[in-house]
Amino acid sequence: MTSWLLLATADAVTGAASGAPEGGLFDLDATLPLMAVQVVLLTFILNALFFRPVGRAVEEREGFISTSRADAKQKLAQVQRLEADLADQLREARQEAQRLIVEAEQETDKLYREALATAQAESIAVREKARREIEAEKEQAMASLKADADRLGALIVDRLLAAQ
Repeated sequence: MTSWLLLATADAVTGAASGAPEGGLFDLDATLPLMAVQVVLLTFILNALFFRPVGRAVEEREGFISTSRADAKQKLAQVQRLEADLADQLREARQEAQRLIVEAEQETDKLYREALATAQAESIAVREKARREIEAEKEQAMASLKADADRLGALIVDRLLAAQ
């Protein structure tokens, strides 16, 4: 290949130096087709050695990017679904916690009212018992006073009768 190029360029140089007539603006000797063949040959070589591997690498990278992008979209959709599920679970948990708090408050209020009613009933019972005890003691004291008054009355009558 190189020898053909050297031979063709040597012919072109020797032809020009040998006194061949020059063709004006462009010389149309063997140099032009040789240059065209060199360009085509160089294009094929560059395509085979550089452009195809680079093209394959670019295609592989594009494939990787598109695959990664599709995976990322799927993962993003999955994350969004999970986020929505977690938001629903959190909302349900908050509602459940609020419901439990309300139930606990109601239960506490119920227990408070029951304890208050029990305490009031016990205090009424104790007060009633104390009132009955006081009544019994009062009746006992009245009976004692009546007995003392009867005895004193009898004593006064006896003394008055004895003094007469």
